[in-house]
Amino acid sequence: MSVPLRFFLSAPFFLLAAGLLLAFAGDTPGLGPAPAALAATHAVTLGFLAMVMTGAMMQMLPVVAGVVLPHPRALAWATHLPLGLGTATLMAAFWTGNGAAFGIAAVLLALAFGTFLVATGRALRRAQAGDTVSGMRHAWLALVVTVVLGILLALTLGGRALLPDFAAALATHARFGLAGWVLLLVIGVAYQVVPMFQITPAYPRWLRRGLTPVLLGLLVARGVAPALPAPLDALTAIASEAGLAIGGAGFALATLALQARRRRKLPDVTLDFWRVGMISLLLCALVALAGTFVADVGDAPAFPALLGVLFIGGFAVSVVNGMLYKIVPFLAWFHLQAQLDARAGTIPNMKEMIAEPATRRQFRAHLAALALLVLAVFWPRAAAPWAGLALSLSALFLSINLLAAARRFARHGGRFG
Repeated sequence: MSVPLRFFLSAPFFLLAAGLLLAFAGDTPGLGPAPAALAATHAVTLGFLAMVMTGAMMQMLPVVAGVVLPHPRALAWATHLPLGLGTATLMAAFWTGNGAAFGIAAVLLALAFGTFLVATGRALRRAQAGDTVSGMRHAWLALVVTVVLGILLALTLGGRALLPDFAAALATHARFGLAGWVLLLVIGVAYQVVPMFQITPAYPRWLRRGLTPVLLGLLVARGVAPALPAPLDALTAIASEAGLAIGGAGFALATLALQARRRRKLPDVTLDFWRVGMISLLLCALVALAGTFVADVGDAPAFPALLGVLFIGGFAVSVVNGMLYKIVPFLAWFHLQAQLDARAGTIPNMKEMIAEPATRRQFRAHLAALALLVLAVFWPRAAAPWAGLALSLSALFLSINLLAAARRFARHGGRFG
């Protein structure tokens, strides 16, 4: 229980830090490389998303892939601690511009992700074949590229000229981190958790078999496009970017269609988080297609910020929220049942681990934060502080709700070790 839970309970505090930076930092978020915007972005992508996703992979690999990670408690410590410290140091480095802080952050994050990648890579190599395992393998490959480029970028910002083309490396780092690691892992996990937790039919077989390898191939094609001769470079870039947008939109539409056919029609806030995520991914794909084919859109100053808000805040944070509200209550219930050999009715069920009104309150705060973040792209000075406050409130509610599940688990005799 303690292995994934430490990641899940730590993550909301980084989301809270991102909100406070946007609310009180005083520079304009999203419209340029402002220190607070860069610090807040990495607080969300590393401190919240990567924190939850690494914990989820450690928890899911034994169940879904049939492999046992070696020394799970030691692995959790060796990943969680440097990941948290490295993220905090990187945030401070962006905020202050201190070169030494970039170097320290690079070392800590290299240690965290290096440990995680080696352990999970060995496990995935031994794992039983399956659609979710395939998605995890492709996400793992994308994470390798993301981490290597991220460390080189941090060292370059720290004063070591390691990259001949910083801008191209930065774009590839962001592309593999978001459309690779985040999207591919969400897709792979969705094949398992959407039918199981949301009581829907399975995803179509052709989509489960083909989507993640095609998306990874498109990412590679986009990465090598600048090295190709003209006009093949431009054609490859346009085709791969359009393909990535269409693939993401296809996954979103397939998920929404399955959710419309779910067998249990009762209201479910976790389903609402997923729907917001899928709608945001659709909007992100439409904006990306417009930017690819319409020069005025792609060259607009707000274009990358809008893509980032829709993908990171709208899609990724929404879906991860929805996953947390299923995974944490399930783990608490499962471990209570296993540890106490409990009979039905003697321990709380999954729905009782976190009160429904509390999750609904956080969902409303998240929606408000997302709407205000979109407004902040176009009117940053007016909307950014309010967006930051709403994001902080959402993160605070999420933390309280997850801690409530952990307290309920302990109160009924559960052991974390």
